Amino acid sequence: MQSRNVDLSTSANSTHFGRHKQKSSHCCLSGFVSSSCTDWNRTWYTDKPDLTECFQNTVLVWFPCVYLWLLAPFYALKLYCHDCGCIRISTLCTAKTVIILISQVILISLSLPLSLSHSLILTLSLSPKVLAVCVIQLERTRGCRSSVFLFLFWVLAVVCSLVPLRAKIQLVMYEEGVLNLHTQCIISVPLRLVVKGYRTPLEAGDLWNLREEDTSDKIISDLEEEWTTECAKLQEKTMAAGVALGTRLPDQAQILRKLQKEQSSGFCLLRTLARNFGPYFLTGTMCIIFHDFFMFAIPQVLSLLLGFMNEEDAPLWKGYFYATLMFLLSCLQSLFNHQYMYTCFTVGMRVKTAVMGLVYRKSLVINSASRRTCTVGEIVNLVSADTQKLMDFVVYFNAVWLAPIEIALCLFFLWQHLGPSALAGIATVILIFPLNGFIAKKRSKLQVQMKFMDGRIKLMNEILNGIKILKFYAWEKAFLEQVLGYREKELKALKKSQILYSISIASFNSSTFLIAFAMFGVYVLIDDKNVLDAQKVFVSMALINILKTPLSQLPFAMSTTMQAIVSLKRLGKYLSSEDLLFTSMASTNLNDGEGVLIDNGTFSWTKEGPPCLKRINVRVPQGSLVAVVGHVGSGKSSLLSAMLGETEKRSGSVSIKGSVAYVPQQAWIQNATVQDNVMFGREKQKTWYQRVLDACALLPDLEILHAGDSTEIGEKGLNLSGGQKQRVSLARAVYRKADVYLLDDPLSAVDAHVGQHIFDKVIGPKGVLRDKTRVLVTHGMSFLPQADLILVLVDGEITESGSYQELLSRHGAFADFIHTFASNDRKESVTETAAQRGMTSLGDTNSTNLQAMEPMSEIDKEQVPEDLGKLMEVDKARTGRVRLEMYMEYFKTIGMAFIIPIVFLYAFQQGASLAYNYWLSLWADEPIVNGTQVDTDMKLAVYGALGFAQGIAIFGTTVAISVGGIIASRHLHMDLLKNVLHSPMSFFETTPSGNLLNRFAKEIDAIDCMIPDGLKMMLGYLFKLMEVCIIVMLATPFAAVVILPLAILYAFVQSFYVATSCQLRRLESVSRSPIYTHFNETVQGASVIRAFGEQHRFIAQANKRVDFNQTSYFPRFVATRWLAVNLEFVGNGVVLAAAILSVMGKDTLSPGIVGLAVSHSLQVTGILSWIVRSWTDVENNIVSVERVKEYADTAKEAEWNVEGSSLPLAWPQTGTIEFQDYGLQYRKGLDWALKGITLKIQEREKIGIVGRTGAGKSSLALGIFRILEAAKGEIYIDGVNIAEIGLHDLRSRITIIPQDPVLFSGSLRMNLDPFDTYTDEEIWSSLELAHLKNFVSNLPDKLNYECSEGGENLSLGQRQLVCLARALLRKTKILVLDEATAAVDLETDTLIQSTIRQQFEDCTVLTIAHRLNTIMDYTRVIVMDKGHISEMDSPTNLISNRGQFYRMCREAGLV
Repeated sequence: MQSRNVDLSTSANSTHFGRHKQKSSHCCLSGFVSSSCTDWNRTWYTDKPDLTECFQNTVLVWFPCVYLWLLAPFYALKLYCHDCGCIRISTLCTAKTVIILISQVILISLSLPLSLSHSLILTLSLSPKVLAVCVIQLERTRGCRSSVFLFLFWVLAVVCSLVPLRAKIQLVMYEEGVLNLHTQCIISVPLRLVVKGYRTPLEAGDLWNLREEDTSDKIISDLEEEWTTECAKLQEKTMAAGVALGTRLPDQAQILRKLQKEQSSGFCLLRTLARNFGPYFLTGTMCIIFHDFFMFAIPQVLSLLLGFMNEEDAPLWKGYFYATLMFLLSCLQSLFNHQYMYTCFTVGMRVKTAVMGLVYRKSLVINSASRRTCTVGEIVNLVSADTQKLMDFVVYFNAVWLAPIEIALCLFFLWQHLGPSALAGIATVILIFPLNGFIAKKRSKLQVQMKFMDGRIKLMNEILNGIKILKFYAWEKAFLEQVLGYREKELKALKKSQILYSISIASFNSSTFLIAFAMFGVYVLIDDKNVLDAQKVFVSMALINILKTPLSQLPFAMSTTMQAIVSLKRLGKYLSSEDLLFTSMASTNLNDGEGVLIDNGTFSWTKEGPPCLKRINVRVPQGSLVAVVGHVGSGKSSLLSAMLGETEKRSGSVSIKGSVAYVPQQAWIQNATVQDNVMFGREKQKTWYQRVLDACALLPDLEILHAGDSTEIGEKGLNLSGGQKQRVSLARAVYRKADVYLLDDPLSAVDAHVGQHIFDKVIGPKGVLRDKTRVLVTHGMSFLPQADLILVLVDGEITESGSYQELLSRHGAFADFIHTFASNDRKESVTETAAQRGMTSLGDTNSTNLQAMEPMSEIDKEQVPEDLGKLMEVDKARTGRVRLEMYMEYFKTIGMAFIIPIVFLYAFQQGASLAYNYWLSLWADEPIVNGTQVDTDMKLAVYGALGFAQGIAIFGTTVAISVGGIIASRHLHMDLLKNVLHSPMSFFETTPSGNLLNRFAKEIDAIDCMIPDGLKMMLGYLFKLMEVCIIVMLATPFAAVVILPLAILYAFVQSFYVATSCQLRRLESVSRSPIYTHFNETVQGASVIRAFGEQHRFIAQANKRVDFNQTSYFPRFVATRWLAVNLEFVGNGVVLAAAILSVMGKDTLSPGIVGLAVSHSLQVTGILSWIVRSWTDVENNIVSVERVKEYADTAKEAEWNVEGSSLPLAWPQTGTIEFQDYGLQYRKGLDWALKGITLKIQEREKIGIVGRTGAGKSSLALGIFRILEAAKGEIYIDGVNIAEIGLHDLRSRITIIPQDPVLFSGSLRMNLDPFDTYTDEEIWSSLELAHLKNFVSNLPDKLNYECSEGGENLSLGQRQLVCLARALLRKTKILVLDEATAAVDLETDTLIQSTIRQQFEDCTVLTIAHRLNTIMDYTRVIVMDKGHISEMDSPTNLISNRGQFYRMCREAGLV
């Protein structure tokens, strides 16, 4: 309602001006036919100019009326077509409307009785006011908050009323002789946000809501349809091109087609964006055209002012008129410029929202082949770096075509002043252009830095995902070196690019001088009679200063366009990559009673790749249980993917009846509460929910959690064990009540008795899913007799199928396999009665980082915090201004050796500029003798020397700042990387990876480029402003009286604004991290989201996050525009002061010094605007330094290596481990995870560790590796206290095979040996022992085979075997196994167990056991209970003692 109030109050004021018109109009109208409305003697050729009374009372009255009456119908039509809802009328608005109408009625009554002419005048005056009130009400009903149409009417009305008002004031002065007029200017601006931000730090709740047209829903709904159409056209085109290329070699044709598609896709994306946002962008383009018109009018007025200074008898009012006109033109120029900028930023914001939305939606439908070509890191980069480049492109695009027109106009006006000499200026411009074109081309080639940045972000993403493995294996240094390798290449490319950019900046900043030098030089040298007077010099200089803007914008616009083209190609390539063909799944071919049908199906992961499944024929009856068995890598998971439509269907058909629920082999868990993960967007049905939790054995786990099912789970389920994650994943599927369940080995990660319970209660013939169609991939033999159908897979083919008894009776490979392994497996199976007996303590191994899972101590129970169960730390925005220490920190990393020369070079550069400009004014004032000026050669030489000195200094400063910035960013990135890698595991469990990725991507990018660029700009313009102020005060010392208050006002407004702007930037940064975290999560769980059909819910969540981010971004640029407009009006005040004071001192000042002062003051508005922008940019981006330094203060691990350590190279030699009264806590205030553990493990002992969930089994392993530090007591290995040695010295000498197998993208060799310490023979030997040699030998690149991100191109079992190969390669004296064989089939498991027994015979082995049969031949078994050892002896003795271990064995059917 704010602008509505402004409109109404203005109309009330303008009524006052209307009265004067009516009083004196009669005389004019009655004699209108015979009298003329114009009298040049009275208007122009006079000392006291005035408009005729007739003109005042006709044209000035009619002009606003005509405007309103003519355009009102069109405006009403526009409002009719754009309905944005009704705005409720406020009491204030009603009151104002009533007051206006009453005042008009009073005015009419005061004027009665009326003559005809008076009636006409009154009607003309009042009718637009009434119409305006009607328009205001119409706007209100159509939801229009601000009205440019009415604003222009009120401006016209006020301006046209000023002349009659002046006449009345003169009349009063004439009549009374005295006038004491007190004027008060009240400027109504949207100050509330800025004031609030100055008083108290802004919070998210203080910000405005986004307008509907800026929301993701509105923007993307329009755009998505168009983009789909464009993609379809592109596909057709590509296919046509493929047919045309048919005569060539197929490979060649494919490469050409691919290249052609990449080129076209970027253009298609641009065309789609242009169609949607082009019309609004064109309104901004109109504004910039008006801005240019006013900009070129100013030098013409300056020429008239300098002409006036030369005329001795010219009346003074003309000087004041020119000064005021110059001021008004400057103000209009500012208004239109910032309206243009506002439009551009709005379009930029909408483009960002659109691109983010398209990328997110694409990540939900992209097929597996395309998905493998781009990692999560690269996708995050698309929505962070590339969208930013598109936003920059929107702002600078108009400069690409408008700058050449502006340059041509400048040269045309220069020709008018200097004649053919202007051609020298054109020649200079022509020389500067190719140089900068060449530099721009070179710089676009150096965009490879983006490639290195992608690589670095991708690697960082993997490091953060696999940080636990890095810590267990002490691999941080190897990965640190890899990241720094990428970083060095990135900085090398950046340095070259910045040096080239410095040449570009130097040539452009010197362009004013070079053009002036060339033109003035040619002008005075071709003819002695050519003299440089003030008018020629300073009007030319004003035009050259205008010329400088397009010249400086053009390379930047070209560079931004080049970068945007690269980004458009990258985005287009991703957005036009192939989608999953959901048409490959249908339910039409199904007969009654059929649940799933695959008919003669052949499937592959890529179109060109070999098939992963061949000749698949599966007919699954509705409501039946199908078990899928086979060796590791036989294609079991691929079969489920084929059913889900995730693979490429080469031939055949897939049909599924009804809805699908999917449990992946590796559980995908959201960073949300347990309840949210289980319900997965569905409404809560309490009874069913409890039944699901009970069936999936989650109730005992929830009792351990502080906040029950409201406990937040960390990213990727960081604070849950493997079994807990798998059971939450299963519960999610069961809760869904789907028709078909695809279960990819959900029982491998859980203990045997829990597995049996889940099978009986959920999957089996008596489970909650008994009436559903279930396809179960399993390695558990004990479940097979209860399956209705068993499919045996070998190398992607179904070799046997049938019921359990049928397959046994055939005596095939399956029957042999069953006879061999059934005896082992039967021992593991749990009888139903035993399962029920053990239900009270159901659960699997406790989490390896059970940070939020320990029982609460009594103290904690008393003070239960509100955010109980909260784990992840939200990225918080700091408040207030950026601390001075941050600047000091940044400059300290650059070093004083750089900073002092930079400041000196800036001072020198501006000193040279001041000197050559002053020299020019002296030259212009030189008296003319016999039609010529003397010593022109010498004057030109001095002028040239000073100008060239300035150019060299500019190059020096820009290079120095760029190099200084690179030094600072190298140090800051190194510190950030080291701080993050030195952080303990608890840090990664509570810090979302999106926050960390944001630091490494966006914040480091800001430190690399934005801060140095901002500093260059800010220092350049700050010194330039000092130069202008010195010149203006040199010419008119009295200007100091005006400049000083304006400077104070400027500083005050600036500080007012920067506090708000900084806080808005921080809020924007903080709201950006959740976008990346959500992207990350979605990309990794895309197959689950698709299977459950939850795409729309996730899209809505992504929209909400993007909108929340834009809510902080929008006020920031609106506040910047508001500030810039206000400060430019301050700058225009300097123009007015310089011009008025020059007119006042006409008799004492020379034209040269006036020209110098006024032409320089004209630059003030631009300078102030750029200082604001650059200062704000620096302050906003220095926040990146603050956010990067944030992790310097967090808790760190102990030293990796202790200097001077006397640890023997062969340590540990025997492998003895001794715990002395050892105690462990996960966090201060929590209960002891381990308490009073005293234990000695002899060399070569094999120790099994068993216990219920939460007993502390994994805590022992974490203690040995010092993932958690001891709260009391010590651990000795071979007599060495492990707390006294470096973490890497410890972790590199002992080995763990973890429960979750993690691989990194890179070669298989790198995954086995990142430090390159082993020979190929040793690696092949370890692969042979891990039963992977045959598989790796058949790979195309063998050891150099590229593993995709997270090892996704290997099956889970193969990944587990790679982890075993790592352990065999290291072959340390101590080995810890954390249920290392959960994901492999029984045959492979048996082979692995025998390998471990043989290869690690002379080592100490600690096994955290799920399957009790694997530890029955161990030396000793430790039974853990509530953090202490409850039993410890050999398995035989423990069974004979009939204690806790005996009961566990009895439950497992082993005794």
